[in-house]
Amino acid sequence: MLKYKNIVFDFGNVIAAFDEDSILDQFCNSPEDHAILKNAVFQYWSELDEGTCDYHTALQHALTLVPKRLHPNVSDFFQNWYKYLTPIEENWALIRRLKELGASLYILSNAPIQFAEHADYYKIVHEFDGIVFSAPITMAKPKPEIYQYLFDTYHLKPAECFFIDDKSENIAAGKALGMDGYIFSGDTSALIQMLGLKDAK
Repeated sequence: MLKYKNIVFDFGNVIAAFDEDSILDQFCNSPEDHAILKNAVFQYWSELDEGTCDYHTALQHALTLVPKRLHPNVSDFFQNWYKYLTPIEENWALIRRLKELGASLYILSNAPIQFAEHADYYKIVHEFDGIVFSAPITMAKPKPEIYQYLFDTYHLKPAECFFIDDKSENIAAGKALGMDGYIFSGDTSALIQMLGLKDAK
């Protein structure tokens, strides 16, 4: 018997690890270039998540912050970064288990347009009944509007939902609207217990 009818997952650092440094390692070879690229490509990341900055504008701005020799690296990053999140395999197994148990599964995640358009690169997304990414709707966690958008779009009752996110402020915002939640820090066994399940043998 499931404790919650609807389980809502953040994507970054819950379904797959988003680590700026490991992602950037795919686009440059030296520590010096790594530092230059990191300063450039993440300058408008919050605005990209919020959908308040155009993706092309962020790319063009990043190009102004690096030497010309790194222009191909910047362009490659903006086109392909979404491929380099690291799946959290234990949570993928949990997602499939929850699905088999009859839970309705949703994603609620801050993410740029580029990621929202290519999220199905990660096959696990096909297990979900609904997905809300921030940039396409110009709403972002922890603002209450994006939570309400999730509830309204999929006709969910907050009291029947359980939210898993890696940031305390995002869980707090959900709880303020009546949705229980758990701050995920990498311990899937603890998460399984919070969901009222037992560790699979």
